[in-house]
Amino acid sequence: MKPIILVVGARPNFMKIAPLHAELARRGVNQILLHTGQHYDENMSKVFFEDLRMPEPDIYLGVGSGTHAEQTARVMVEFERICLEHRPSMVVVVGDVNSTIACTLVAAKLWIPSAHVEAGLRSFDRRMPEEINRLLTDSICDILLTPSSDGDENLLREGVSAEKIHLVGNIMIDSLLLNLERAESSDIRERLGVLQGEYGVLTLHRPSNVDDEIAFGRVLSALEAIGAHLPVVFPVHPRTRKQAQEFELEARLEAIPNIILCEPIGYLDFVRLMSGAKLVLTDSGGLQEETTALGIPCLTLRENTERPITVTEGTNIIVGNDTDTIVEAAFKALESGGKTGSVPELWDGRTAGRIADVLLAHVHRDG
Repeated sequence: MKPIILVVGARPNFMKIAPLHAELARRGVNQILLHTGQHYDENMSKVFFEDLRMPEPDIYLGVGSGTHAEQTARVMVEFERICLEHRPSMVVVVGDVNSTIACTLVAAKLWIPSAHVEAGLRSFDRRMPEEINRLLTDSICDILLTPSSDGDENLLREGVSAEKIHLVGNIMIDSLLLNLERAESSDIRERLGVLQGEYGVLTLHRPSNVDDEIAFGRVLSALEAIGAHLPVVFPVHPRTRKQAQEFELEARLEAIPNIILCEPIGYLDFVRLMSGAKLVLTDSGGLQEETTALGIPCLTLRENTERPITVTEGTNIIVGNDTDTIVEAAFKALESGGKTGSVPELWDGRTAGRIADVLLAHVHRDG
């Protein structure tokens, strides 16, 4: 069989590809793991690959950073060369980064079947570059693998043929459940001086929060109020640190009561840190899902989410970046134990197997 190419472009992609790569390897499938290098930090990428027990990528494109157009164009040029050389039976993309749409476009123009893991998610906010990537990827992929029923509904409403849509569950939860026990060996809590159930975790990197000085200041005001009652661990994203320096907010950030600032950390360290938190504040996507799976209250510092099932069924609350709204929701969670929820359908740790079944049925059908 000609190889299946699995594409990763940024760290959030690693957790979505790792279980699928392992499942295909278990079944003896010829596959190529390709890292576009859209986001690449040698130390952090190495840690994530080791934590997830993934092999080194078979191909590394090294496209690096740049504007959305520059990055997408560089991935397309390099990926086309790879496809022409290896003639894959299928291209599998995940998530919503620039590499996702770039590799899907190349596959479509070369008549190579493509599959999108995490299809159908919608924030309905086209100001988000990720939303554009999601919409375009889903419109040209041959196989759409959805994590939850709302994804199916979104695709059907957009006119996608039902035969392309497969509800398989959330592959991020495969990685989470597979690594929870391994993460217990991490000493991250001890290193940071926090005790289980007695601290919060914050992640912050979205342009809507950190590229706007006023919005960034509102979030810091909320942290100043919360920090007076709860230690908050904050692994600082490079983009966030850069913007704090540019807006001269670094000293204010460091002066927040009980704030524990650290560099970005590896996957196993972060799982142990998150799993012991009393409260999580985030503007990322994956954390909304992981906290729902673990029953941890989550405040999402955005005006919307492409993962609404974490709100309707899970532990997530959308609070935006208004200071009073964040503080009120945080204090309510601290006083009452936070919002309770249930784990959505098929978030059971067996999504990779269901995806592999769909992919291989398609490849074998097409010969």
